[in-house]
Amino acid sequence: MNGGGSGATLPARVRVTRPPLPLAPALAKAAGQLLPDTDLAQVEAAALAIAGGSVIGAALRTGDGTATSVAPGWRGKGIEAALTAELDTPAG
Repeated sequence: MNGGGSGATLPARVRVTRPPLPLAPALAKAAGQLLPDTDLAQVEAAALAIAGGSVIGAALRTGDGTATSVAPGWRGKGIEAALTAELDTPAG
């Protein structure tokens, strides 16, 4: 879903999605690079921002809370808010 549940306007080539868990290996690797201190085995919910086939942002919820990270060149474009909104939207 482009923009998540927030109604935010994202750059045209960015989409935010809720992948199924457990994360596929390629998605887990990309999320782990953005959030290296997050235990991917403990992820309860995930939202990813994807541009041009690459993961450029991740929001991961574990029992310890939520961690969000966006690649440096993509920060300040509303992606952080869209990730958080998507993660807060009930899955389904």
